[in-house]
Amino acid sequence: MKPVISIVTAVFNRADTIEQALHSVHTQTWRYIEHVVIDGGSTDGTVQILNGWREMISVLISEPDDGIYDALNKGFSRSTGDIIGLMHSDDFYANEQVLERVAKAFADPTVDAVYGDLDYVVKDEPSRIIRKWRSGIYKRSKLAWGWMPPHPTLYLRRRVIDEWGVFDTHFRIAADYDAILRYLALGKIRLAYIPEVLVKMRVGGESNRSLSRILLKSREDLYALKKNGVGGIGALVWKNLSKIRQFF
Repeated sequence: MKPVISIVTAVFNRADTIEQALHSVHTQTWRYIEHVVIDGGSTDGTVQILNGWREMISVLISEPDDGIYDALNKGFSRSTGDIIGLMHSDDFYANEQVLERVAKAFADPTVDAVYGDLDYVVKDEPSRIIRKWRSGIYKRSKLAWGWMPPHPTLYLRRRVIDEWGVFDTHFRIAADYDAILRYLALGKIRLAYIPEVLVKMRVGGESNRSLSRILLKSREDLYALKKNGVGGIGALVWKNLSKIRQFF
């Protein structure tokens, strides 16, 4: 049987980018896709765009939520696929064969998760790359040096989420990092790396839009490191320093 890949999209007031994200999902050559879209009650025309794609969207909910992680958790609970991944409302796939490659990597039944590389692009000029995140092959020892896979490129078997849980909504910015550390450090899941760009992400996300958010992100990252028994301030420092080379 062909595995169904559930793609969860959380969106709030992204009328300028959501259609590209939708188009990116539904032009994939892999046809076994369940697309779950959770809108937080947008007021800028996003809902009208989503309704225009209604026949292509498996689950569409529009109602207030308690932020992106609450919305994503809601999407996970309503998904039914064997494999679960994300498509953020500002992102899009690097090409039409991404999910085909992901499904091929999961053909190995011992693989729990698949990830790849990511490009950061200019918000209003998405063909222009300004930062390249090249993940490399995962080793457990890398976690203590702040390593993590780009979360938008990470796909998980449902059993990982069932056993190790969804996003901890006590985190406002770093719940994705906490979840990854939980899956890798505590769950000891097996990863497969696809050495190519899978997703293009627009810059200007929630975690770096202001100094106060950057500081909050650092505090939450440090808490996630300690909570999951990975490390402390040293790992946080290396995590931030590792980003420098992504600009060259």
